Amino acid sequence: MLRLVPAPLLIATGILSVQIGAGLATRLFGTVSAAGLTGLRLWVAAAVLAGLGGRAAVMAMLGLWRDRAWRDAAVVAGFGLTLAVMNFSIYQAFARIPLGIAVTVEFLGPLGVSVASSRRRLDLAWVALAGSGVALLGTSGITSASLRATLHGSALVGLACALVAAATWACYILLSASTGRRFTGGTGLTIAMVLAAVLITPAAVASAGRTLLRPAVLGTGVAVGLLSSVIPYRFELETLRRVSARVFGIWMSLEPAVAALVGVVLLGQALGFRQWLAIACVTAATAGAALGAGNRAAEVPQA
Repeated sequence: MLRLVPAPLLIATGILSVQIGAGLATRLFGTVSAAGLTGLRLWVAAAVLAGLGGRAAVMAMLGLWRDRAWRDAAVVAGFGLTLAVMNFSIYQAFARIPLGIAVTVEFLGPLGVSVASSRRRLDLAWVALAGSGVALLGTSGITSASLRATLHGSALVGLACALVAAATWACYILLSASTGRRFTGGTGLTIAMVLAAVLITPAAVASAGRTLLRPAVLGTGVAVGLLSSVIPYRFELETLRRVSARVFGIWMSLEPAVAALVGVVLLGQALGFRQWLAIACVTAATAGAALGAGNRAAEVPQA
C-alpha cells in the first residue's frame, strides 16, 4: 500500500508523526519521568520490530557467536547503546526546553555528519550559519508559557541534553550505515532496538516505577512508540527507495520547524522572534549541507 503513496506525502507524514509523538510524550512528563517514557517508546519499538523479524534476529545473534564475529557484535552493540542514549537525552531535553528548540539543537548531529568529510568553504558557511542559530537559542530568553517558571539552570541542562542527542544522532547515522552493511534487512536494527530497550530498563523502572503500569500511561506509551519510531522508520525507508539522499536530507531539514509548530499547537510553547530565527538558520544550514552532500556524491565517478 505504501508504494501507492507519493514520496513527499510519506516523508511529511513521517516528520509530523515523530513530532506529534514527541508532543504526546512531553504532555505526560508531569505524570511519568522522561526516562520512563523513553523506556516505553523503546519497548514498543522493540516489540514491533521483534514481532516482524525476531526469528531472523535470533539466527543472526547465534551466527555472531558461532563465527566469533566480535567486530560485527561490537558494531550492533554500539548501535543499541547509541539508540538508548539518543532517545534518553532528547526526552530529557523535551522535559526542560521547548520542543522546537530541542529538535533544532539535535539537528546539529546530521549537519555535522554532512560536512565532516568536506573541505569546501561553502560547507563551512553552513556550519557558521547553524552555529549562529544555536548562539541565538543560547542568548534568547525562554518565552514558552510552559517554561516561564522554570529555572534558567534547568534550561541549560535541557540544551546540554539536546547537544548530547545531537552527538549521538551523528553516531547513530554512522553506526546505522555500518550495521546495514553487516546485517541483512532490518535484522541489525531489531537487535539494536531490543538492546536499547534492555539498557534503558533500569533507569525507566527506577524513575517511574508502578506509574508505567497505569493504563493511560501504557496507552500513551504505545502511541508514542508507534508515532515516534515504528511509523517514521517505515515511511523513511520507503521514501529512501524512491528519492536520493540529497532530496531526503533537504526534506528532513523541515523537522525543526515542524517540531516548533507542534510545540505551539499541542503544548502551548510560544517562541520568540529570535528563537524562530534560530530555527530558520539551522533548517537552512541543514538543507544546504544536504544539497552539498548530494552534489559531492554526484561528482564521484562510478566504477
